[in-house]
Amino acid sequence: MLQPITQTTTVHGVLLETQSIAASLDPSSPTLVFLHEGLGSVRMWRDWPLTLCQHLGWAGLVYSRQGYGQSDPVPDVRGPAMQRGHQRSGRLQPDYMHREALVVLPELLRQLGIEKPVLLGHSDGGTIALLHAAHVDVHACIVMAPHVMVEDLSLQAITLAREAFEKGTLRDRLAPYHADVDCAFWQWNDVWLSEAFRSFDIRQDLSRIKAPLLAIQGVDDPYGSMAQIDDIAAQAPQTQRLQLPACGHSPHRDQTLVVTQAITEFLHRLRA
Repeated sequence: MLQPITQTTTVHGVLLETQSIAASLDPSSPTLVFLHEGLGSVRMWRDWPLTLCQHLGWAGLVYSRQGYGQSDPVPDVRGPAMQRGHQRSGRLQPDYMHREALVVLPELLRQLGIEKPVLLGHSDGGTIALLHAAHVDVHACIVMAPHVMVEDLSLQAITLAREAFEKGTLRDRLAPYHADVDCAFWQWNDVWLSEAFRSFDIRQDLSRIKAPLLAIQGVDDPYGSMAQIDDIAAQAPQTQRLQLPACGHSPHRDQTLVVTQAITEFLHRLRA
């Protein structure tokens, strides 16, 4: 069994943790690019990317965004936002997912020689996948618990996460997955709870997506309602929706077999 290769790739002067999974059956297949959630990293995906890639026989790429996992931290993550060229410091700005989708991800894929990937994004990573697919040609786009606009229930859950990080056990539970756990948490939490982020809305971008699209949402997700994937389908009619009962914010963990099977069938139909 081929094991993932973990290494680092420098993108616009920032060292990013990457993990490559070799194709085991079909070297001509598109590469699955896994885009993590707002508190995620390479390690927080656990073994699911490897399992899915081996199930399909396809190649995969997993990476940690700046400030997450073993990637470079963000300097002065709670300070004033500053940017010089592509180098940033301070708090994330409301367009941080646009920047990841349209500046960082294209350069990472270019350096690694990946063309027309299958984007597979979770939560913030799903939003980044949608934004990238709206502007760049991809083979397919799969999103789990994405955010296309801000809902009150999302902000309520993120406020509770702040309390759990400051007063509960969340910091200790996240610490093994991030070199700088405070950077990872605060860059996400501060921007989402900022007044400027309340108007975040990418629904107008979705009609530009031409690639096949699978959108998955858990019924019991405290961070988003079914309106998120309903709005995707309203703008991109090629969308296949999957609504999962007994499922929270992480469909690939809460309903692993169902999600793996749905993605496999979706991609096999495209290849056929």
